[in-house]
Order: sequence, then C-alpha cells, then structure tokens
Amino acid sequence: MAYVSLEPNIDEKNMSLSEIVFNHMQEGIIVLNKDFSILSINPWAKKVILYEDEEARGLNFASLFKEMKDFQTIRSSLDQDNKWEGEVWKKRKNGELYPEWMNIRTVLNTSGSLTNYVVVFRDMTKQKKSINEIKLAGKVLENTSEGVMVTDSNGRILSVNPSFEIVTGYSAEEVIGKNPNILQSGVHDELFYRNLWKQIFTQGYWKGEIWNKRKNEEVFPEWITISSIKDDLGNITNFVAVFSDITDRKHTEEQLRILAHYDSLTGVANRYTLNMRLEGLITTAEKYNQQLAVLFLDLDRFKHINDTLGHNHGDLLLKNVSTRLKGLIKNKDMIARLGGDEFVIVLPNLKHPKEAIHMAEKIIEALSKSFLLNKHEVYISTSIGISLFPLDGTDMETLLRNADKAMYQAKASGRNQYEVYHTEMHQDESIQMVKETYLRKALERNEFFLEYHPIVETQTNEITSVEALVRWKQEHLGVIPPSDFIPLAEETGLIIPISEWIIEKACEDLKTLHLNGYPKLRMNINISAFHFNQEGFVKSIDEIIQRTNVNPHNIELELTESMIMPKAVETVDKLVKLKKLGIKLSIDDFGTGYSSLSYLNRFPLDTLKIDQSFISGLMVYQDDSSIVEAIITMAHRLHLKVVAEGVENKKQYDFLKRENCDFVQGFFIAKPIPLPEVLSLMEIWDRQLLQ
Repeated sequence: MAYVSLEPNIDEKNMSLSEIVFNHMQEGIIVLNKDFSILSINPWAKKVILYEDEEARGLNFASLFKEMKDFQTIRSSLDQDNKWEGEVWKKRKNGELYPEWMNIRTVLNTSGSLTNYVVVFRDMTKQKKSINEIKLAGKVLENTSEGVMVTDSNGRILSVNPSFEIVTGYSAEEVIGKNPNILQSGVHDELFYRNLWKQIFTQGYWKGEIWNKRKNEEVFPEWITISSIKDDLGNITNFVAVFSDITDRKHTEEQLRILAHYDSLTGVANRYTLNMRLEGLITTAEKYNQQLAVLFLDLDRFKHINDTLGHNHGDLLLKNVSTRLKGLIKNKDMIARLGGDEFVIVLPNLKHPKEAIHMAEKIIEALSKSFLLNKHEVYISTSIGISLFPLDGTDMETLLRNADKAMYQAKASGRNQYEVYHTEMHQDESIQMVKETYLRKALERNEFFLEYHPIVETQTNEITSVEALVRWKQEHLGVIPPSDFIPLAEETGLIIPISEWIIEKACEDLKTLHLNGYPKLRMNINISAFHFNQEGFVKSIDEIIQRTNVNPHNIELELTESMIMPKAVETVDKLVKLKKLGIKLSIDDFGTGYSSLSYLNRFPLDTLKIDQSFISGLMVYQDDSSIVEAIITMAHRLHLKVVAEGVENKKQYDFLKRENCDFVQGFFIAKPIPLPEVLSLMEIWDRQLLQ
C-alpha cells in the first residue's frame, strides 16, 4: 500500500489518485500501523474526531472508543476475518460521545504479512437524530389526544392516528384511500367548504370550528387545523388535518355561560345579567317613551330560619321563593337574585304604575303562605321597594338605589308590605350625607358635650353616681340626639375617636366632682360595641385613666348583652383585664338581649341595669312586675347590684325600693344635666324628698 503523507498537499496536480480520494472523500479515513497507532487521518476524519494531524499521529486507536470491550471485540474479529463492520460508540477529543458506522480492514504486504489497518467511518449523529425524531413523531401521533389525518394531493386519506379512530369511530382500514367527506355532517353548506379550501390554497392552512359526523351518525363539534404540505418546487404533495373533539368544551362553555349569567342556587338571573338586561330595557323604554318598574325584594325573618334550621334549609327556602316568584311574572318580565335573600323584579312596558303595585301585592300574598322545608313548615314575609322609570330615575344605578331605599322604608314601617319611592326618601338621604359631613368635623370644632344623669341608692336616697350621656350641638342643625348620630358614627368608623373623647371627658369631669367635695361619686360610661370589639380597647382605657389620673374604682363601664354575648369566650378575657384595672362593669338594658344566665355567671360583672321598658309597665302589667322581681332576685343571688332605669314616678320608686332594687335612675330623680348643674344639685340635694 502507498502511504499517505500527513503533510498537506498544496498542488493536487502532483497527487496520486489515492491521495486525492483520501483528501476529498466525504467519510473519515484513519490509517493505523499494526500496533493500532494512528499514522494518518484525512480532513473529514479531523472534523469528526476533532484531532489535528500532529495530535493524531501516534495516538492509540483504542483511546477513541467509548467502551474498551468494543475495541477488543473488533480486534478479535480482525484476527479471525481480517475485517469488521458495524455500529459503535466513539468519543471525540472533547470527550463528546457519538455513534459511528465503521468499516475496518487489514492491509497485507506481498508476502501476506500484516502491515496496516485502514478505517473508513461516518458520523451517525444526524442520522440517529433523524431516526429518533421520526420514532418520536410516530409515538407522538400514536399517543396525542388530537386526531391526525394525512391525505395525498387529491384528498385521499393516506394515514390516521389512533385518536382519529377514537373520535370518529372509524378504523384506519375503513378510511384509508377514501375522501374525508365521509365525515361531513351536513351542517355546513357548500359555500363554507369552498371558502375553507380557498384559504388553504392561498394561505397554506385553515383553522376553525367545524361540525363533523362520527361513524354512528352522531354529529359533534371539533376544532381543526388543515395545512398543505409542499415539495421543494412548491407543489402540494399532502394535506394534514389535526383536530380535537370539543364536545366537552362546548358543554363546559355552556355551563360557564349559565354560571356567569344565572344564580347557581335558584336558577334566576344574577346581578351581572340584571345589569345587562336592565340597561337594555331602559334604553328601549326611553326610545319608545315607555314606563318601567323595578321591585326590590328582601325576605323578612330569613336570617332567623337560617340560624334556626341551618343554611341547607335556608337555601331550600330561597329555591322555593324563586319558584313562586317565577310563577307570578310574565315572559317579558325578569327576575334576578342579587345574593342573600334579595331579589329584583323588573317590569317593562307598563301601561300604568298601578301594575307594579298590583304585582307587589301578589308577591306579598304568594310569599305569606307557608313553605314546607323537609317536613318543617315555615312562614316568611317580604318587604318590597318600588322605583319607576323615568319618574324615579333614568339610569340603572339610580332606579336600583331608589328601589332599595323604598324597601328599607317598608321594613322600617313594619315589614310585609311595599313602599313606592318618593322624593322625601332622597331628602332624608341628603340630610344623612350632610350630617356625616358635619360629624367628621365635630370633634375638631368641639361640638360634643356631656350631660350627666344622676343615679340614686334606694337605701340611703343619696346620689351615688352619674351616667355620662353625649350630646352634639351643630351650628346649622342644632342639638342632634345620640339616636341620630351614634349609628352614623358607627357606620363611618368615627365612633372610635368620639368614644375615646367621651371617656376622657367623663374622667376629667369625675375628677372635678371629686375635687369639689364628692370623692365617692362614681361615673357610669356607655361603651359602643364597635369600640369594645377593637383589639386595643383595654389598652386605650388604661391610657385614658393614666392621663386623667382618676381613680379607676370610681369608673363603671356600661355594656349591653348583645355586645358581649356573640363572642362570649373572648369577652370574658377582655372583661377580666378591665377588672384588673379596678374598673366596675355593668350590663345595660338587661332583659332585651340574649339573657344567657349560664354566661352571665361567668362574666366578672358588678351590676345589672334593668331596661326601662320593664319599668314603664310596673304599675300597669303584672307580668312586668314579676319580671322585675325575678331579675332583682336573680341578680342578688349572683352577688350583683341592680339599677332600674326609666323611673318616672314615686309609685315605681317605692315598688323598686320594696323589692330591694339597689339603685334607680330616671326623670323622677332628675333629667340629664351639664356638669355645673350636677354640682349645684349635689349641694341642694335633699334625700328626704324621696321618703
């Protein structure tokens, strides 16, 4: 064999044929000596193994193998057959492994002795990758959930995947060679398919929703993409359709549409649909000069049924209510549930407002009949507010808001009735807005002041304490009673700073009373539920006591049953902390709230205050007298003092004194008075007047 030099040959005119082949062959060539050391490599081999000429010369061929055992197997084959051919894993200079197809032969001299080995090989990486990609694509087609269909340029089916068979019900054998029109449902017309193919030919693809037919004649929706495949010359060779059955998605979309537009519990329209429909109905009414009514319904005593029988029964009641309501309205009318126990009925194209009133009366009558909820017979009623277009508003928000106001007026008037919105309701709201504006500035303008209502001990007839009562005198509105502004303060959150001002001012005035010669006089202060439930309530009270330097043993905080009972466990902890400060605690309006004796015994209380509603009927109703007697007896058994409020005459006073009521308070003693008048009253007080 002629050996090929490792030096580059610049002038190929002087090369032998074997040298030219060696340099230009598109496969790697390696020449080995009989010890398997590399003598030379061609340019293509250098690209594969990444060794340069000088690096390769003398390198042991075995070092290029991934596994030494592969080299040893090949060497044994050469010893026996003088050749080996096959696939083997090799490694490049950088350590990268690659698959290689290798042909190795022994070279013998004229005497038959071994002189060299010649290796011809090619890198199989790309081929392997292509084969793997083809296998992977095949696996993907086999396992994808989407149906795949391949046709020739004439539209004859060449192949389908398993998902095609599952979705359509046709086996591959049944459809191969046929036209895909066997799947057509008849839903789409000829123009649809003409436009479809026009787009495929012009743009190369079409995708969209199409209705096809399964083998069992069932029509189903699918989302499909049809693409054309072209050769290098731009001629269409195939069409590929990839589709998915969207029956479930369609069902889900319908369910979502229902959820988005209808109340899931009752099946009537929800707030979103009401807003959309009502806007449209208002537009129509405005266009054709029609009248329209909005009825806002709120069920009376629904919370009581929920709390008594449970939410499952409450939900069942709402379903039954919606069924009765749907039975009353016409097709043109609409009913919606806003949430909770609130419903809205819209009556378009009214001939006269009386139609809305007549509907409200029918609703009240229908809902007044009993409901049977899992063998429980229950009764409810409803309060209805009515607003009219265009009289009470020309837009959706105004009509709903005014109907809502009218509904609340119906509740305030005794429930189980309807109210038609009128402008006075708007005026009331305007006054409330003005009050809120003034209330926000009342503290900084120093518009609040306190009056004090004396409390007398029945055994000594002495004034032993006073109850602080807040008043608000506004420059433009005059004196506003607490019943008007306290709920507004709680609604706006202003009750916190107002309450802290009341407590601090009462403590300062108590100190003034003590310094003026009445060191044993106590101060009773009413506490807002909103303020009491604040996390820092106890800390706030402690800080006020420290600032005013008043004796906490002379302070009594008045709490209501409804304030402390809902969170009884947390309340006990808070009350204990207040007691540790030295403060006395009283339950105000006793008998009008929960009256839970089991918890009452656990609260660290000092006093019960009998509500004035029982006192007013003392000399008229025997039951009220018995209740008052029972409360006094019970309180004393629990080691509590008793205060009766609302005492207005001497007969009431004498009765309470006979029953050993500890303290009384009311106009019979004195009206609430400012601090200077309290000092004057204390100076002239004659306990003999009560004898």
